[in-house]
Amino acid sequence: MSWLSEVIGTEKAIIAMCHLDPLPGDPYYGSSTMEQVIEHARADLLALQNGGVDAVMFSNEFSLPYLTNVETVTVAAMARVIGELKNDIKIPYGVNVLWDPKKSLDLAVATDAKFVREIFTGVYASDFGIWNTNVGETIRHQHKIGAQNVKLLFNIVPEAAKYMADRDIESVAKSTVFNNRPDALCVSGLTAGAMTDTQLLKKVKDTVPNTVVFANTGVRYENVEQQLTYADGAVVGTTFKKDGIFENHVDEERVKRFMDKVRNFREK
Repeated sequence: MSWLSEVIGTEKAIIAMCHLDPLPGDPYYGSSTMEQVIEHARADLLALQNGGVDAVMFSNEFSLPYLTNVETVTVAAMARVIGELKNDIKIPYGVNVLWDPKKSLDLAVATDAKFVREIFTGVYASDFGIWNTNVGETIRHQHKIGAQNVKLLFNIVPEAAKYMADRDIESVAKSTVFNNRPDALCVSGLTAGAMTDTQLLKKVKDTVPNTVVFANTGVRYENVEQQLTYADGAVVGTTFKKDGIFENHVDEERVKRFMDKVRNFREK
């Protein structure tokens, strides 16, 4: 049994994404107001909870194009949203400040989040330039701010990016676990909503059998059983949206249908 049972309440856990609208400082914030951002987030959160997901992760998904050194206003806005929703949140939750691991940990401490997902390790050629990390500095920051109990979900196949060194996924998984002791590894497709390669999941899990492995993108009603056969859980966003479209808001009936299938799978 993994930490998932203790923190989230079940193995084969489904962490649903609550994608926040563009925030102050983001290019597409435009004529929006924080009140609108909060109400959209509340509607999505309630739809996810009512649909039966195991946990939720708040992220600034529409802060496009992303920064790797996120501005203070973004973290402040996310903290306000989560603070306003605190009384509505009935399930375990985490945060993801794209793409800044230190800011994610800062937000987690400020909002009592149980876990964060980030790119903690590696150097990548990405859509937003050369993407470097400093995991030693980040973990020291985690301890300095008192975030030792926040679970760290390491995304080892970053979306829209590729390792600058020619490394196979098994080597990445093995060295990441040995050097960094992550609480989980997340394996992704190319972009949000793109299916994670099942064979990649299997390779990673076979390489690090004692580490929690998440399918990080593209888990849908049609493939969730296949993905959970190898993965210990899944992070799910796009498939819960109306018509399965990334830009839309959450459709509660899609969530219920999906989670019914997951529960049936877990009972087998």
